[in-house]
Amino acid sequence: MTTKHIAVDVYGRVQGVGFRYTTLSYAQKYELVGSVANRSDGSVHIEAQGTAENLSKFLHIIKSGPSHFAHVDHVQVQERPLENYSQFSIS
Repeated sequence: MTTKHIAVDVYGRVQGVGFRYTTLSYAQKYELVGSVANRSDGSVHIEAQGTAENLSKFLHIIKSGPSHFAHVDHVQVQERPLENYSQFSIS
């Protein structure tokens, strides 16, 4: 299976609603490595790496708002070169 790396910027009500912790649990479920972090502009930035199939499933969940209290307005996704991650973490 092909490994891919994506960078995802998520906009909407995504801070203070458990978004990063829920993102971490889904990343672990889909065996992804990378990180998730709040940004000063109120968005959340995700670096995720794994199989194309698992990234697709993960991205579908992110776009619909992984936390019950989150509301995603807009998502930007970019493919990036592979990184040397060992786990998925919250920054």
